[in-house]
Amino acid sequence: MAGNSHGHTPAAWTGVTISFIGFCIAGAFMVLAEPLGFWAGCAVVLLGGVVGLAMKAAGLGMPKESEELRRARAEAGELQAH
Repeated sequence: MAGNSHGHTPAAWTGVTISFIGFCIAGAFMVLAEPLGFWAGCAVVLLGGVVGLAMKAAGLGMPKESEELRRARAEAGELQAH
């Protein structure tokens, strides 16, 4: 798995960062026993997912691997094994 760049895209970093901030908000308001703030934090978590997907749709995510590239990668792996 170390050979791929799974998740190293602006879409992934932005979505995860926004979601992390939402988790922090929800956690803080849970400790403070403020339900409205907790649900606002949960909304921010969902917003992170929406923003990440929107950025991926805009081309800032990981492109899908073509069948040709997948086949070439498999052949290279077989050659290394011998």
